[in-house]
Amino acid sequence: STLLNIVALLDRPSSGRYVLNDIDVIQRSDDELARIRRENIGFVFQFFHVIPRLTAAENVEMPMILAGINPKERKQRVLEALAAVSLQDRIHHKPNQLSGGQLQRVAIARAMIMRPEVVLADEPTGNLDSKAGLEIMELLENLNRQGVTLIMITHDQVLGSRAPRRIRIVDGQIE
Repeated sequence: STLLNIVALLDRPSSGRYVLNDIDVIQRSDDELARIRRENIGFVFQFFHVIPRLTAAENVEMPMILAGINPKERKQRVLEALAAVSLQDRIHHKPNQLSGGQLQRVAIARAMIMRPEVVLADEPTGNLDSKAGLEIMELLENLNRQGVTLIMITHDQVLGSRAPRRIRIVDGQIE
């Protein structure tokens, strides 16, 4: 969790340097870190973190509203993002009308809507059945093939073995 929070610019390391896209982020203000995070990092969590009262489209749109992107562009990008995760027929559905796999696909579309270079996935299949989990892994791996850096945290060794590069942390130490 600590490493993920540091990579996500949510916590600061106690020592060392962190350079993201040629920007030394250690000495940046909280507002600057929020902007850097919004523009460079997408998040996919185990528990989806969608807003229950919003539709799938509205959940995906939220980061663009916060970034001040105009409504016409937002609408087009939301439609493209939901189509990319095969949810174009669920854009007006609220979270309680979606399956776990569909909720995770909404979360992936939201993570990608700002076109980040890095996606952090924290146990992205942890709450899904094996079929939905496989679909989510294939979506994430496809993003990686498109050039997005994917950093996935998992305790599932089968999922971990799919990664071309693996870093194990045991008792707080990198192995």
